[in-house]
Amino acid sequence: MADLFKQIIPSLLSTKKDCLEDEKDYVPFVVNKAISQYVDGIFYANEMNRYPELPKRAQYDFYFHSLAAKKRPFVKWSKPEKEQNIELIKQYFNYSDKKAREVLNIISQDQLVMIRNVLTVGVEDE
Repeated sequence: MADLFKQIIPSLLSTKKDCLEDEKDYVPFVVNKAISQYVDGIFYANEMNRYPELPKRAQYDFYFHSLAAKKRPFVKWSKPEKEQNIELIKQYFNYSDKKAREVLNIISQDQLVMIRNVLTVGVEDE
């Protein structure tokens, strides 16, 4: 049983030793996300996203033979930034992310300042 993060992904990016014995070990979504974190892998990951119906072995072989073998620095996976104003609106009105984003487009800066002041009253600085 091959480990996804310790064997399979490194075999595609740097070691170039075919280690995919069981297709159950290969998770296309996770591999595509890992490959897309690197500038030279974005287009390959995008291409794989266009053909999700391909067998797992074919996807592995595509990456294995397409990506150059080189040492790549560790990259933290990107995550969407949470906007502070969205969080304020969600907390003040008890709204979902979607609803808070809609409200952010129509609320004024003065109203945001008022909401921030209301929510921070009584909060001690640590």
